[in-house]
Amino acid sequence: MNELSTRRQTSGIWRNVRLVTLGETVDGLGLVENAAVAVVDGRIAYAGPESGLPADLARSLEATDYEGRVVTPALIDCHTHLVHGGNRAREFQMRLEGATYEEIARAGGGIVSSVKATNALTVDQLVESTLPRLDTLLAEGVSTVEIKSGYGLNVTAELNMLRAARKLETLRPVRVMTSYLAAHATPVDYKGRNDDYVTDVVLPGLDAAHAEGLVDAVDGFCEGIAFSTAEIARVFDRAKALGLPVKLHAEQLSNLGGAKLAASYGALSADHLEYLDAEGAAALAKSGTVAVLLPGAFYALREERLPPVQALRDAGARIAIATDCNPGTSPLTSLLLTMNMSATFFRLTVAECLAGATREAARALGLLAETGTIEVGKSADLAIWNIEDPAELVYRIGFNPLHERIFRGQRIGQ
Repeated sequence: MNELSTRRQTSGIWRNVRLVTLGETVDGLGLVENAAVAVVDGRIAYAGPESGLPADLARSLEATDYEGRVVTPALIDCHTHLVHGGNRAREFQMRLEGATYEEIARAGGGIVSSVKATNALTVDQLVESTLPRLDTLLAEGVSTVEIKSGYGLNVTAELNMLRAARKLETLRPVRVMTSYLAAHATPVDYKGRNDDYVTDVVLPGLDAAHAEGLVDAVDGFCEGIAFSTAEIARVFDRAKALGLPVKLHAEQLSNLGGAKLAASYGALSADHLEYLDAEGAAALAKSGTVAVLLPGAFYALREERLPPVQALRDAGARIAIATDCNPGTSPLTSLLLTMNMSATFFRLTVAECLAGATREAARALGLLAETGTIEVGKSADLAIWNIEDPAELVYRIGFNPLHERIFRGQRIGQ
């Protein structure tokens, strides 16, 4: 039993609020004026107009007046590489000074540097290096974070990354979902031998991670510089045999059909998707696989190819957004800024951005029954904001209006 589960979960009423429910059956934001949320033992017992609050709850629970503040579901970052060693700020500087990718690689840069730095750290050191990044996300109203492995590229290091991710949940009031991403890149000693790497490292590591209870989902990077659809299929077949859901980095730099492959396995999500075509969008919609857009990588890489947002809308696909926090291509630890980027770069609406960082992010992690909306029976994961209009959460740049974060009914920081 972890530290968090032993804490007393609170009950109470959050009254006089403007409620953004984002329920699946509501239009847009599902905004309820003059609202109240009642929580019993960490779960939502009522959410709606204050005038409709059941009398028994009103009598038995202590109420707090929130003076008309906006309440949303707590935010969810559904795609991160939060656990890693080192940083690549020097490479960033070299690029600004005109160095090419090849020159940076010859100097020991790129993913090789992140692998080296990650392998040099113990589990406790990985935890220590990750906590500042995690705390920054939590300070913006985040309740749930997905964390991938993928910078170890050997069995021991991949497991250590997942062990570190699991430990974070015992140290902070947060829900952590782990993804096994050994099929992220091929280490130097396996260069040109992807199949051997899958056989020797990816599959045995997955078996070991599953046996230790370290993995919630299995991910891969399907791209010309990474793994083919056939190689990813081998990984997904093993995941399926172990009863684990899958997700995929797909169509970021080219269209290899990764999204269609992910959809054929009923994947939770396909992520990046700048080169997705209409057929791929239709496949995602049909399978219920969430399209996760990652504007931080688009920005950091100075990409020009936009993900096909309208094709996803037309197909009826669900759209989530995430930071993609990683040391190389998206050193971003702000989900609020991610929402603004999603609107500015990708032209998502305010409702799409807010849903993308809550309801659809929960769906992308297989957690929609537990969190992501403000509905009766779900975990009381809430964010209370010092704003007048929900659009301010998307509109502002570099500003954090969080008043209070509620996780499983607990008032964090009070």
